[in-house]
Amino acid sequence: MAANRKSLDEIKRDLELYVGRRVKLRANRGRRKYIEAEGVLEQTYPKVFVVRLDKRGGVTNRMSYSYADILTSTVEVTVDDKQIGVANL
Repeated sequence: MAANRKSLDEIKRDLELYVGRRVKLRANRGRRKYIEAEGVLEQTYPKVFVVRLDKRGGVTNRMSYSYADILTSTVEVTVDDKQIGVANL
């Protein structure tokens, strides 16, 4: 899908609005492997953002991704049924 994409700065600003909120992640890990998880957007940094995933087997995992991952659709982040990084027309 060739949807209108936002710039890296716009993606970062959008994510900063949702720090502390629950998000859904779908990350492409190559060779048709995807990770789908839910967690809390923990922090944004100048080049990356961190998501604390829900506990699995008593272990809390944190995953970090770059804003470019969203821009290139390697990672999809959804908050309240709104996908981050896709321009609304």
